[in-house]
Amino acid sequence: MLAAEAAASATSALEQSASALSEIARHEKECSARWAEAHAELKALSKSVSAHAARWEKVAFLLIGTVVCGVLATFVKGWM
Repeated sequence: MLAAEAAASATSALEQSASALSEIARHEKECSARWAEAHAELKALSKSVSAHAARWEKVAFLLIGTVVCGVLATFVKGWM
């Protein structure tokens, strides 16, 4: 009886380990797909942020240039 129980226990352990391995494989596949989606979204977001920053950089240069020209014009007008 002991040998039969040990064999059944070993079979049960093998079935459990096989089941666990298949669950781990399924989980890894699912996580890999999610990570690929997240990685693609982060790349798109990075490009979008870079384009947005470039636009704001142009606006900042325009604003600073306008202020500097205005200040210079005020000084020149005051000296004349």
